[in-house]
Amino acid sequence: MPEGDTVYQAARRMHEALAGRVLTRFELRVPRFATADLTGERIDEVVSRGKHLLHRIGAYTLHTHLKMEGAWQLYAPGQRWRRPAHQARAVLGTEPWEAVGFSLGVTELVPRAEEDRVVGHLGPDLLGVDWDRDEATRRVCARPETPFFVAVLDQRNLAGLGNVYANELCFLRGVLPTRPVGEVEDVEGAIELAERLIRANRTRVARVTTGVDRRGSRTWVYGRAGEPCRRCGTSIRSGELGPDELQERITFWCPHCQR
Repeated sequence: MPEGDTVYQAARRMHEALAGRVLTRFELRVPRFATADLTGERIDEVVSRGKHLLHRIGAYTLHTHLKMEGAWQLYAPGQRWRRPAHQARAVLGTEPWEAVGFSLGVTELVPRAEEDRVVGHLGPDLLGVDWDRDEATRRVCARPETPFFVAVLDQRNLAGLGNVYANELCFLRGVLPTRPVGEVEDVEGAIELAERLIRANRTRVARVTTGVDRRGSRTWVYGRAGEPCRRCGTSIRSGELGPDELQERITFWCPHCQR
């Protein structure tokens, strides 16, 4: 599933291409909204909220979520799509650009005044202009028995982190993914580090947490099960962790550096 920085980049690309443009084509290829037509309306802006995308069009908001397979792509009018047409869930056409949402996990149209209904449950957005570190810390600490890895992945606590950042954050703070929040020293400092990591990557093509932007060297533990720790040489381990309300996620950790 794309992380908040990836969704932020997608929103920025589409905003630059579509904002201020009038729709010449509008299709939502999902049964519930198949008859909706905003042709002739102006796209005011495209913004991200955590891992969610919001196209604000006139009095409405097109709310989408990429989930695991989704992607938004931009095309010149008449240009051949790079993915099969049957995967298209949303098509927004303007004179210079056509934006197509493929395999979107969520596609829904809501009145803009009711936007809170679809994203109001989210915690503070790490890449949002209204980011609130104190509130994010309060939410994470509200359930001290929750494993720290799970707590920072919970979008109700803070919006934007995914598996990569959660694993890398645990390593950088020397915390086992299973350690309860209540036993983690300086939770606020950890969340501040999460903010710095995701903001540093919001304009990069490849996500980097080690400071070395080179293939095979960009992460400390994520995706490196069985490989030696970059700090101590101990073999990186992996497992799964997550409560019923969150899909189980793969964890990676160094048993020597994370205690």
